[in-house]
Amino acid sequence: MQVELPLDHLDELWPEKFRGARIGALLHPASVSSRLEHASRILERYNDDLFRLAAFFGPQHGFLGQTQDNMVEWKSYEHPRLHIPVYSLYGEHREPTTEMLNGLDVLLVDLQDIGVRYYTFIWTMYVCMRACEKIGAAVVVLDRPNPINGVTTEGPVVNANYKSFVGMHSIPVRHGRTIGELAQQFRDEAFPKCELSILAMKNWERQMWFDQTGLPWVMPSPNMATLHTATVYSGLCLLEGTNISEGRGTTRPFEIFGAPFIDAERLCNELNKLKLPGAFFRENYFQPTFHKFDGELCGGAQIHVTDRDEFRPFLTGVEIINHIRKMYPEQFQWKQPPYEYEWKRLPIEILIGGPVESVFAD
Repeated sequence: MQVELPLDHLDELWPEKFRGARIGALLHPASVSSRLEHASRILERYNDDLFRLAAFFGPQHGFLGQTQDNMVEWKSYEHPRLHIPVYSLYGEHREPTTEMLNGLDVLLVDLQDIGVRYYTFIWTMYVCMRACEKIGAAVVVLDRPNPINGVTTEGPVVNANYKSFVGMHSIPVRHGRTIGELAQQFRDEAFPKCELSILAMKNWERQMWFDQTGLPWVMPSPNMATLHTATVYSGLCLLEGTNISEGRGTTRPFEIFGAPFIDAERLCNELNKLKLPGAFFRENYFQPTFHKFDGELCGGAQIHVTDRDEFRPFLTGVEIINHIRKMYPEQFQWKQPPYEYEWKRLPIEILIGGPVESVFAD
């Protein structure tokens, strides 16, 4: 049976205690119903009936998904049709200010997460919960599927000394939770006074991958093109902490990787010898149009997932980096700060949530 989203049944599920409340909504391009209607349109339809819509908020990459590259800020503006503010939570502010929340009774959150700790949308929700707890505003989270299933977890939890905007709470890299379940955990463990309501899905089962839900895939961010991208992301995103291209500036970010100094055939031979579960590396050549090695010919690989249930993306990402370090000790480098608003720690340490030697021992 197709998974039904709370957005599909908002009129039935909206809490009676919040009927007529003044609300804001944290949304992005993948905040759509099963029929691809954007949440902003649905909220507009119920405006002045279920609630009074007063503001929109948007996370990294923008309310419209307009910022293509990573770590690009965007500015607040007025919604052209509804003439209400659209507040940026990835720019001058990442946590909504008291002024932004002024007069709101409820903040509605409807974001499609991808099941990986580095993905910043869950941390935007986290700081919104913190801000709402401070002023006594309620939070209503519309649950959505974890696209890479709600069973498998992988990777370290965040060391308390290495918290950042890609890891503000102790969860594994691949966390195995829905966004509603994460909200519940954050409330229970960090924001006990936050008034939280979670509107549930129908027909979702933990072992489901997104293509088993019957729901349409909409890119939650510009470089999260497909479910396959999300499948490999928790491992291949580690390359952001290195001078190796993670494929940004190509049509297959995170699925292809490399650098001008890499011998693609040799690298793939070495990686395939490892017989990493569910993975095959095919030699690949590419020329990024932006980001690392813009306009330069890179050699590397495209990762093909042959068995997604056996595949271990974090382990795979670690092995890729270890082998490139071993094969190219003079050329390989750890990327230097800043990264995601952190100016002291190495980006790879921000990603793994601990000291580099805890995962990449020499």
